[in-house]
Formats: sequence, C-alpha cells, structure tokens
Amino acid sequence: MKRIFGALMIAVCIGMAMPAQAQIHFGVKGGLNLSKASFSNMGGNFKKDNFTGFFIGPMAEFNIPIIGLGVDASLLFAQRGIKITPEGADEYTVKQNGIDIPVNLKYTIGLGSLAGIYLAAGPDFYFDFEKKSGIDKKKAQVGINVGAGLKLLNHLQVGANYNIPMGDTADFEGTDASYKTKTWQVSVAYIF
Repeated sequence: MKRIFGALMIAVCIGMAMPAQAQIHFGVKGGLNLSKASFSNMGGNFKKDNFTGFFIGPMAEFNIPIIGLGVDASLLFAQRGIKITPEGADEYTVKQNGIDIPVNLKYTIGLGSLAGIYLAAGPDFYFDFEKKSGIDKKKAQVGINVGAGLKLLNHLQVGANYNIPMGDTADFEGTDASYKTKTWQVSVAYIF
C-alpha cells in the first residue's frame, strides 16, 4: 500500500510541475484489423484463417514534450472476427462489430522537429454489438495493447499494435470449446 501511495504521489507531483508544457491534441484514427483466433477444447479437424476488418474514430493525445511521455485514447468503431473451415464443410465467419477503446501510455523519441518514434502500451476495452446463434460472444472484453510507430510532421502518425485479450472472446454453446481473438492493427492518425 505504501509503494502504491508513493508512486501515486510522485505521479501527482510530476503532473503538477509540468502543466505549462503539457499539450492535448485531438484527431481521427483509422486502419485495418487482422484477427486470428486461438481455440481451446475444439475437437475435429478445421482450418483457421485471418479475418480482415477495419476501425475508425476520434482520438485524443496528451503529451508532456520535455520528457517524451504521453497518453493516447481513442473511441473507435471496430470490426473483428474469425474465419474457420471445418473439414468437409464451407467456410464459417463470425464477425464482431463494436466499440473499441484503447488507452495507451506513449513514450516518444524525437528525431528532430519533423519526426519521432514512439512505443505504446496499455489496456484495450472492446464492447461487442452483435449476437450470433450457437456462439456466446462476450459483450465486453479487456485486452492489452503493445505497439510502436512513427510521428511525422507533428500531425501524422503511422503505427502497428498487437492486441492480446485477457479472457475468452466467445464460447461455443453446449460445448467446452472457446476461442480468443488476437488482433494485429495497422493505423494511420491525423492530429489537428
């Protein structure tokens, strides 16, 4: 408890000492999701393929330029899913359309005034809209993002993320089988 309190006090002191340099910017982010499922307790032979979806929405970025730290949060409409082909059957697709809210701590290394490289990590909250018969998809999922990218000309950001879910994405009704959807994301953001 003392360590947590001490870390919180240090963060508050840094936050109070740097408000004049802190900057908040808004923008829009979009890109591609490349999802693949990992299954557990799934019997039979089947082939799994990548599912390609998209995401788009507004974002906000809070930066402290002197030390290179910042926080980036987005509210994205996102499409994820899985594709499986059971042996001797047609391909089966399960789509997930929902709201994705990634919140990342960013560390940026400047390469002059025109470019920078950033590393990002943080939680990801996904809320699914669709119901699929035979599959019990989780309405809310929590995952971890890990990513990196480039900042160009103070307005453009290009990045790649890997999203790892903390629990199962869905269960197959009437069985012990379940799957997790792990997702690679490639994004482009424009900061105003």
